[in-house]
Amino acid sequence: MMIKRFFMSCALGMCLGQAAASGAAPVLDLTGYTDTGGAITVLHGGDSADPYFAMQALLLAYDNGMNIAAPSEKFVNWLLPHQKPDGTFDRFCRNAAKKWISCKTADADDSLLAMWMRLIDTMPDKLSNNPAWQKSRSIAQASLAHLFQPSLGIYMVSPVVLHGLFMDNLEVWSLKVLGRQPAQRAEAEKLASAIHATFWNPVDKRYLVSTQLEQRSRKPAFYPDHVAQIFPLLVDFPLLPATARQHYRDWMRLHRSEWLAHGKADYPWGVLAVLALRQNDKASASCWLREAAPMRHSARWAVTDETAYQVLVAKGVGAAGAGTNCK
Repeated sequence: MMIKRFFMSCALGMCLGQAAASGAAPVLDLTGYTDTGGAITVLHGGDSADPYFAMQALLLAYDNGMNIAAPSEKFVNWLLPHQKPDGTFDRFCRNAAKKWISCKTADADDSLLAMWMRLIDTMPDKLSNNPAWQKSRSIAQASLAHLFQPSLGIYMVSPVVLHGLFMDNLEVWSLKVLGRQPAQRAEAEKLASAIHATFWNPVDKRYLVSTQLEQRSRKPAFYPDHVAQIFPLLVDFPLLPATARQHYRDWMRLHRSEWLAHGKADYPWGVLAVLALRQNDKASASCWLREAAPMRHSARWAVTDETAYQVLVAKGVGAAGAGTNCK
């Protein structure tokens, strides 16, 4: 019954993705991460543009009540001509002539396609009046459908990477759960059940990261293994081993210190600070600001971290004091 109640609440407009009215919402400011053409770079003033991180940042802001209208429209209009005939996208580098060129394939087509459609869907008026956007979305939808693996009921990474990833499938689910028609909600419910059946390990009581057998014997790392355990809460996935509150507390008890120190060697994972605030854990969000904000706009501060920072500040969160224990 839990999952059915969740889908009913989504139909009533109470699930993730229902942002505040744009007229009263704080505006996402990506100065330094955007260029005049609409590209969004991974780093401040960087020469690398990965559509995944750009869309993750925009959707994070949208889901937390920020106005993303200006950068989103410009980004979609910039990326759309780069969409490949099969509907997928590459990653881009800025060359010596300051032109954006495809330089790498995407890490994962399934999540990227789902995020592209969800981003376009945040601008329904633009979509309804723009045939190019409509065509792009239809191509992306068809491309994503080709990645569906009927035997497992989940999505594969790409046409050439034939395994499924837990977090990717949650991002696909986060698109499907927003469907308004009964058939769409039924499809999302089936995907949720398939995700749980495929990735939940009842013996170890944790989520598997991938369908690859070799990942079971690998020593767990903060990413992807530990992050995968809390990722369902980022998209409000309902099939958890405990209540959302308890699941969050259990993860923080085990990994809070490692997360808050993570920015010293890698990216600081600002999305988890936003999740902390959503879970009424303002103390952890404040600790993240204290520990991570000094590296703002550095080589270890991605556009998603910048968005997380602005979300927290807009919601009145301040950095923890020097005497606060953030271990």
